[in-house]
Amino acid sequence: MIVNRLPLLLAEKRLKVADAVRETGISKTTLHKIYNDQSTRIDFDTIDKLCEYLDVKVGDIFEYVPNEKDEN
Repeated sequence: MIVNRLPLLLAEKRLKVADAVRETGISKTTLHKIYNDQSTRIDFDTIDKLCEYLDVKVGDIFEYVPNEKDEN
């Protein structure tokens, strides 16, 4: 599963989605979908803009955590 750390990163930097919208040019709808884990696809350009704006790497925003296997 992919864990979205965008809300945590924004909180750590005391930023709001509106700040990111203004500074990156990413649409409000797109950022809100990412922020609320409602996105199924994200453009590389969007990820690039977020990484540049937050001064982080992709792995700081999105983390892969293996799914737990059901042992039944």
